[in-house]
Amino acid sequence: MSHFNNKKGMTLIEIMIVLAIIGGIAALLLPRLTGQLDKAKQKEARIQMSQIVNALSMYYTDCGKYPTALSGLVKQDANCNNWGPEAYLKKDPKDPWGHEFTYEISGNEYQLKCFGKDGREGGSGYDLDITLEDIQ
Repeated sequence: MSHFNNKKGMTLIEIMIVLAIIGGIAALLLPRLTGQLDKAKQKEARIQMSQIVNALSMYYTDCGKYPTALSGLVKQDANCNNWGPEAYLKKDPKDPWGHEFTYEISGNEYQLKCFGKDGREGGSGYDLDITLEDIQ
């Protein structure tokens, strides 16, 4: 009678080596993936700002003025009978990082800004502000 020692499975050291390899690969790829995600969010912010600019233009065409706040693109404006909120934006606009866009109006001109990833004015890289000049 012959007994064969046929042990199947992995030893603890083999498992630790595999985990170290997987961890090393993840450490190399993770910064690239998060960088690509932030880059995509910057592009998305520009697209959203373009949509807001289009909504502001339609509002101006219908009402002869710009709204006093971006929420005016979502809610019915009592001072404009030609306008209905379903035609512009479905909800209050937020940038891809969840921050409010800044909107300031002065007469017949407005400023629209996204403060980037950090949500504060200024910054560089992915924290850089996105303005109207960046989307036109």
